[in-house]
Amino acid sequence: MLNAPLNLKKARVLICNDDGIDAKGIKLLEKIAKPLVGELWVVAPATEQSATGHSLSLRTPIRIKKRGPRRFSVSGTPTDCVLLAVNQIMKECKPDFMLSGINQGRNVGEDMTYSGTIAAAMEATLFGIPAIAFSQATDGDTGTVAGKANFGPAEKWCAQIIRKLVTVDWPRDVLMNVNFPNASAAKVTRIEVTREGRQKLGDEIIESFDPRGEPYYWIGAMRHRPGGHPAGTDLQAMETGTVSVTPLSMDMTHRPTMKKLKGVFEGK
Repeated sequence: MLNAPLNLKKARVLICNDDGIDAKGIKLLEKIAKPLVGELWVVAPATEQSATGHSLSLRTPIRIKKRGPRRFSVSGTPTDCVLLAVNQIMKECKPDFMLSGINQGRNVGEDMTYSGTIAAAMEATLFGIPAIAFSQATDGDTGTVAGKANFGPAEKWCAQIIRKLVTVDWPRDVLMNVNFPNASAAKVTRIEVTREGRQKLGDEIIESFDPRGEPYYWIGAMRHRPGGHPAGTDLQAMETGTVSVTPLSMDMTHRPTMKKLKGVFEGK
């Protein structure tokens, strides 16, 4: 929940990602956020954790390594990072605000359910910390592995988006998902508030065989939907070179169906 306006200059801000603490995107986000905020902390995975979703490490020990002033790596998932940041690393000075990313590869449509970048923002939201997830589309976003990223659009728009979002009240259990299109910064001229689109990831299954003749599989690319995506969706924004801002809710209850089920099970 965010009670606007948030004074960024007095805010203690946590940064996380899923590409790892040495990734280009998180270093850019640090650079963008540092002059905006009062105090900046980075707690991020030691290695890449893409597509880990909202997973916790429950069967392996987690190690924290100090990488510099207010900068720590964690040998776990993005969710582990936020959990340890709030309850261990920053337990005496908990964050007021959280930024996740900048992810190399877009997180739109169903991608959001797999994304460690969004999962980090979700975990912060569960702690009552307002959070924004940032992702930069790449030339490899038709498959499961992001291609080469041009972070120009993110660098151009990120600070402005942060400043604008903290002027608006957010309901409890809401986080923000921001995606920058794969285009040159000069060609990206618009921001659109969007809804989640639909494009299933991993429809293609690639089968091969090891030297012993045993089969193994790669989850391949998504299948393209002919005719583009509906207007107003995050996917359509990426197609048209537009920055996408999508408010997401942690409440996954479908209330119209809940009402119908009450009639069936409770006689109401």
